[in-house]
Formats: sequence, structure tokens, C-alpha cells
Amino acid sequence: MSDATMIGLKDIEAELIAIRRDIHRHPETAFEEVRTSTIVAERLSSWGYQVHRGLAKTGVVGTLKGRRPGQKSIGLRADMDALHLQEKNDFAHRSTTDGKMHACGHDGHTTMLLGAARQLAADPDFAGTVHVIFQPAEEGLGGARVMIEEGLFDLFPCDAVYGMHNMPGLPVGKFAIRPGPMLAASDSWTAVFHGTGGHGSAPNRGTDPTMPAASFILGVQGIVGRNVAPIDTAVLSVGHIAGGAFNAPNVIPSEVMVRGTSRSYRPAVRDILERRLGDVAKSTAEAWGCTVDYAYQRRYPPLVNAADQTSVAIAAATATVGAENVDGNTAPVTGAEDFAFMLEKKPGAYIMIGNGGEEAGGCHYVHTPRYDFNDDIIVTGAAYWLNVVRQELGIVTA
Repeated sequence: MSDATMIGLKDIEAELIAIRRDIHRHPETAFEEVRTSTIVAERLSSWGYQVHRGLAKTGVVGTLKGRRPGQKSIGLRADMDALHLQEKNDFAHRSTTDGKMHACGHDGHTTMLLGAARQLAADPDFAGTVHVIFQPAEEGLGGARVMIEEGLFDLFPCDAVYGMHNMPGLPVGKFAIRPGPMLAASDSWTAVFHGTGGHGSAPNRGTDPTMPAASFILGVQGIVGRNVAPIDTAVLSVGHIAGGAFNAPNVIPSEVMVRGTSRSYRPAVRDILERRLGDVAKSTAEAWGCTVDYAYQRRYPPLVNAADQTSVAIAAATATVGAENVDGNTAPVTGAEDFAFMLEKKPGAYIMIGNGGEEAGGCHYVHTPRYDFNDDIIVTGAAYWLNVVRQELGIVTA
């Protein structure tokens, strides 16, 4: 990154760390990010942004026009929500809300974009318009989709959109990205097997749904191996099994529920998983004289980076940390992200920034109770955002 960019961000680093830790202390989950969005909106307004609130309940969009003429506009997106998880850290900025914590680093994502937004406003030496998009409800409820449905890109036209996420285990000072599919589609499915149930001493007198449920759980793992082409990637995992009563082990239940997740990168593979899960559930139930209710919910689509915008992101990351610290062809990740909804509507790119913890045993991964965003990467992340603007809209000297 340029000396001017680094100096400007270093001057406000302590303030940014304080913001991040304050947000971490007060986590807010999906569509309830009232305090966090107020912090964002008030700061953007004080820096001279046109601020819009209310998309997807708590979303905030700040708009800044460059001092040079230009028709191009871009969107920079950060997520704001926390998770329903009990924090086990004991540092001073740990969560003060029981059962909720920032276990994915959205507190840091919000702060990095705020840092860049402040520097852009201090010296808007670019041609065109920047929309900084602070999105609620990334964690499972599709806040990006809701913002789009409520008119995000109608109100704030973007020629391209960019996102960024921290990556524990990737060293500090490193970035990783790839063109094409980078994160997987994330879907949920449920199979509820129905039988008559009965007395455990006389299973022959009824139909036992535990049998097709057990066979189904084993059969699910054959779908990827025998129905998905070896060159494709797919994951099927069972995450919930429920049936019977703990205090009645001598009773065969009348129904057993099995729920899980599926991950894929291509629409055709997604179709195969949905169809074959249903086929296996129904045929297994029939074989044991039972019935099944099967439902498949398509949640987040695969996240697909556009080639041109991936090149922009690589150039911006290179300007920030040097080419030797940027992996432009990283392996795909089977996690999911609702920024994928934005990339379905607009060309763009999503990049990973190293959160550290690369040494053996030194990494608390996201969605775990001892995770914490690394304050040492706030300046690096903010500088990346400034360099994206530089690449897209011209010189930024802040």
C-alpha cells in the first residue's frame, strides 16, 4: 500500500480497534443489529455520506461521490450480524450478551469498511460513486437477498460489487481469492419417516421408522460417491436426528426426523443432490413399510467470482501487501456466504484476508466460542478497500 494510505490509516488505527471491540462487546443477531447499524449510520453521516437506513430492517448504505467526474459506481459490502453462541473468551471486550457473540468476525468486517469509508471521505479523489453497504443477517437468514428484494441495486446502482471475509489459519498479511466458484451453495433438507411405532418387545406388530431412518443415513453417503461425477465436489452431512422419548426406551417411536445440509458448486450437481436425497428417502421408507415426508430448502447459491472483478481484487490486494502475499487461485471452500446473492445480480469478487493463527494449534476457527477477530489486520483490510476504489475509480490519495 502507498505510504500515504498506510499513514492515514495508522493515524486512526486505535480508534478503529476501539470501534471493533465495542461492537464485539454488544453482539446483535440477524435483523436485530439496531445498535451496530446506528453506530455505522452516525459515523457515515458525520463524514459526509448520504446515508440510507432500513433495507432489510437494519441495513445501512452510505453513498459518496468522488470529486472527479465519472459515471461508474461500485459497492463495497460488509456484514454486521453476530451468532447465537456463548462466548468462552475472558478478555475485556468479550460479549456482554448471554448466548450471542461475534464468532465470525463481522465486527471486524464492519470496522475495516468504516475505516476505508472515513479515509475516502477525507479525500474523495476518485471519479464516480462508492456505495458502502453494511448488511444485516448474513448468518443463515439471507440478509443480502432481502436487501436486494427491497431494492438495493435499484436505489444504489452498482457496476460491480466487492466483499471480503477474514480467514483464520491464513497468515496475517495474506489474501486469497479465485475466479469462478469460490464458496459452495448451502442447502438444508429434512426427511421425517413415519411408521406405526409400537412396543419394543414386539416390533413385529408394527412398522418401525428407525429402520429406514438408519438405512437412509448410511445411504445418503452413497449419493456423492455414486451419483456425482468424480470431477465435481459435493458434501452431504447429517446434522440432526430426533425420535422417541428419552424416558421411554421401550417404545418404538412412530416417527424419526433426519435433517442435514448439502453443499455444491454447480447447479446441475445441486439438482442431483435434491433429487437423489428424495429418491433414497422414499425408496428406503417403502422398503420398511413406512412413509416419509421429504423437503429440500435451497438457501444460499454458490458464490461465483467474475473474472474481471477478480483481477481487480488481485490488483488491489497486490497493491496492499505485494504480489508474493496474494494467492489468486486458492482452492474453493465448501462454506457458504450470502454475498453470493449479490454476485448473482452484479459482477464482483469476494476475497479472503488472513486472520492469522497459522501455527499449529494457534487457530480458533470461525463459529467457535473462543474465536476473535484479529485487530492487527484492520488497517490492512481498510487499505485493501481503498485500493479497490483506486483500481475501479482512479487515484485515491487518502
